[in-house]
Amino acid sequence: MNTPLTELQARRERLVLDHFADETRQDFDAVLGTFPHPHYELIPSGEVHDGIADVRQYYTDTRRAFPDQRHEIIQLRHADDSVIVEFWLLGTHRGPLKGLPPTGNSFRCRMNAFFIFEGDRLVCERVYFDTLTMLRQLLVGVPAGMVGGLVAGLLGQTAPRPEAITT
Repeated sequence: MNTPLTELQARRERLVLDHFADETRQDFDAVLGTFPHPHYELIPSGEVHDGIADVRQYYTDTRRAFPDQRHEIIQLRHADDSVIVEFWLLGTHRGPLKGLPPTGNSFRCRMNAFFIFEGDRLVCERVYFDTLTMLRQLLVGVPAGMVGGLVAGLLGQTAPRPEAITT
């Protein structure tokens, strides 16, 4: 049953839809303008990007890696303090990503983003996704002997020497 949106829910939904559209257009000034203080939390990696400069750098880094990054919204839901968006994130790996050289592979990963509000002010975007889903697609065709080192680089670790690995 679809219940009509309250005025507050409608304002929040419009802001979130504009936020998504501005990200796809790579109009990052407009995206940053949807927050009084930009704040992103990427749950799988534990990354937090806080403030205009940090969030802008996050956009720069991810669009360098995936210049065609875009979204396909699956479902949008409202909660008391948030708008929850289920979506597909898509892109082609054309630039470096945290030590992973570009593979040229495309990915399609189902995600959830919680847009947390205080009243009608967006205070946080908290994103949940399965890193393995994305990595499986990005690493297709990479020689097996290189995968460990590449994944270690993504995790900010030094790749273990083969003799140091035990089963």
